[in-house]
Amino acid sequence: MPRPKVVFVCDSCGAQQPKWQGQCPDCGAWNTLSEARAPARDATREIGAAGEVALTRLDGLDATRVSRVSTGLGEFDRVLGGGLVPGGVVLLGGDPGIGKSTLLLRALANLAVRTPACYVTGEESLDQIALRASRLSVGEAPLDMLAETNVERVLAGVGANRGLGVLAIDSIQTLYSEDLQSAPGSVSQVRECAGQLVRFAKERDVATLLIGHVTKEGTLAGPRVLEHMVDTVLYFESDVGSRFRIVRAAKNRFGAANELGFFVMAEDGFREVKNPSAIFLARHGAPVPGSVTLVTREGTRPVLVEVQALVDPSAAQSPRRLAQGFDTQRMGLLLAVLHRHCGVALGQCDVFANIVGGLRIGETAADLALALAVVSSLREQAVPHDLAVFGEIGLTGEVRPVPFGEERLVEAQKHGFKRALVPRANVPRRALDIEVVPVDRVSDALAAASG
Repeated sequence: MPRPKVVFVCDSCGAQQPKWQGQCPDCGAWNTLSEARAPARDATREIGAAGEVALTRLDGLDATRVSRVSTGLGEFDRVLGGGLVPGGVVLLGGDPGIGKSTLLLRALANLAVRTPACYVTGEESLDQIALRASRLSVGEAPLDMLAETNVERVLAGVGANRGLGVLAIDSIQTLYSEDLQSAPGSVSQVRECAGQLVRFAKERDVATLLIGHVTKEGTLAGPRVLEHMVDTVLYFESDVGSRFRIVRAAKNRFGAANELGFFVMAEDGFREVKNPSAIFLARHGAPVPGSVTLVTREGTRPVLVEVQALVDPSAAQSPRRLAQGFDTQRMGLLLAVLHRHCGVALGQCDVFANIVGGLRIGETAADLALALAVVSSLREQAVPHDLAVFGEIGLTGEVRPVPFGEERLVEAQKHGFKRALVPRANVPRRALDIEVVPVDRVSDALAAASG
């Protein structure tokens, strides 16, 4: 069988070249040409020879016949949007050793009891998988195993099982295609192998899970198009040395993006965390300066987290600004608002901020909590222990409303908080068992918190 023709495609402009060059002749970009397989046939001629293409009307489709498959892990199902979708492709990325393979094996063992499932490993031997399964107490699961790195052989092996429901690949970077000459893990190999797996999943309605390696910057290794090809992109996150793991949905065609699933690493694998607020709330015996409880919202549920700040006189000419779990540039903006509209001078102080538990918060609802924590640390005045806070701060010093304010208040009330400092527009219409203190400006919030 002759080897398919190979071309080199520019990742920037898409131009094809017959051989590799350091610079793309079309757009001038450097080191963007990667190997790819040339089309073997003319698509227009093939369609003409086969006759007319059959079209399907949208109103003739039945969405109710598509039923999700539960993984047996409630938190994992939450991130997926309710479970695996037949034909859906999920990409799970994370740092080495964070637990991707452990979580995947646990989920597949649960799935194999109800639907045929296959685990394909390119990084470990079957004996190593058996040791992990024994540690997780899932060694008796009826799960098919395959140790193979050639994608054509993988698809030929799993394709023989017409009833296959779930396929897992660990990992996409270890697979290679015989049609390309580049090494496994290269941009062209990852793109080609992922493309074949996605086509197989859509044609056979097989829910497919792919494990992906990440770079030192924390992004998935390989071409960016890989994230566009799949239906769901999940990231494993954790603080160094922490037992807690967070699975975040960066993209989800079948559910909410930015949804979070919380797990704790134990000797027998992962255990679900039903009350994630307990992870991020380090309730002190007495109120301490620089600590404020924030009611944030991650995905579809509110979560209570502790926001900490430390303000200390700086000996350097340029004071330091450092934030963990929070945008440092956003913190600098808030410090400028505090100086301009509240007279809080921090030009000669180092300012450090931290979100307890390793959670990363991207929403602006954390503005008010961070501002109160900074002022509390500067003045060494503790914020009341039973006070929860949320709200966005504008450049003119106003406190702006945030979405789902009533749900946040209900979550704070559920955890025993007696007061809540919120934007005036977020005052609930129905009565709650929590005192709501509305504020219009950040100066009003500082006065209410100190009182």
